[in-house]
Amino acid sequence: MASDVRIALDAMGGDTGPSVVLPGAAIALERRPDTRYLLYGDETMVGPMLAAYPALAARSRLFHTSVAVKMTDKPSQALRTGRRVSSMWQAIEAVKTDAADCVVSAGNTGALMAMAKFCLHTMAPIERPAIAALWPTLRGESIVLDVGASIGGDERHLVDLAVMGAAMARIVFDIDSPTVGLLNVGVEEIKGVEEVKAAGRMLREANLPNMRYHGFVEGDDLGRGAVDVFVTEGFTGNIALKTAEGTARQLSRYLRDAMSHSIMSRIGFMFARKALEALREKMSPRASGGVFLGLDGVVIKAHGGADAEAYAGAIELGYDMVRQELLGKIREMIAQADGARPSPARSISPAAQ
Repeated sequence: MASDVRIALDAMGGDTGPSVVLPGAAIALERRPDTRYLLYGDETMVGPMLAAYPALAARSRLFHTSVAVKMTDKPSQALRTGRRVSSMWQAIEAVKTDAADCVVSAGNTGALMAMAKFCLHTMAPIERPAIAALWPTLRGESIVLDVGASIGGDERHLVDLAVMGAAMARIVFDIDSPTVGLLNVGVEEIKGVEEVKAAGRMLREANLPNMRYHGFVEGDDLGRGAVDVFVTEGFTGNIALKTAEGTARQLSRYLRDAMSHSIMSRIGFMFARKALEALREKMSPRASGGVFLGLDGVVIKAHGGADAEAYAGAIELGYDMVRQELLGKIREMIAQADGARPSPARSISPAAQ
């Protein structure tokens, strides 16, 4: 792809809206000058702020929207009140109509997933999309999915997650055959629920190219970075995500309390404060945003409380997914995995019974 990457931004999304979106986009533009932006939001708010960033304004088009999805809106409520008219919906729709190559929003996660699935649909034969997060580890980063898009999943869904996660890892980590592990209660083949064990057998027998199936991994392997891609269903993945975020805050609080017991420790804290804040950010899996996988379009979820630097990271993540053709890699690996997919059970009508 030689042309500019066109990124649609939900300028009203997140805890602070355009006051973070615009400076974040300006930072990303400095690093990725071959980017153009489509900004969706209230022009009375966004317009004056945009004027403060002339380089960004020159590479952007602003589209007025009068409705913004609230962070507290339920997905059904957001669809009912924001469909076709909200900044979030119109930014997503720009991808559907090929006006943009990807969309980035820091808005309500449930609403963003509901709107993206409704507007873009899933790519065949993926039945349910997933949220993939970049997870800090002792050896760098790993990808963890699903961290909350859907609850539960059979072996077919877990295989889909493995395929999509491996495709993303090929881009993010620039490796041909990332290692993939299924999160489980133990590494032994006899442990775990039947769906996980069945998915493990399917992945091992398939021996797919562009993916090295490692086997089962446990919770403590997440921090060690035992594999490039950790696969689990959304219920477990979301609990792991929230636990990691809480642990980062807990550790930061412990260190802050420990360094406030004496005058000398307080002085030490003043010098170490920035380093401690950087440590907490590094330990948070959401620092760079998440990728919605399985949709027929590239959708990036930035953290609702992201600052400008973190939002810029989410934009750059979307840029990389477009430049390195994430959707094409997923389709390629889905085709390779067809032999590993079980045929869906044939439903029997009551009359036939």
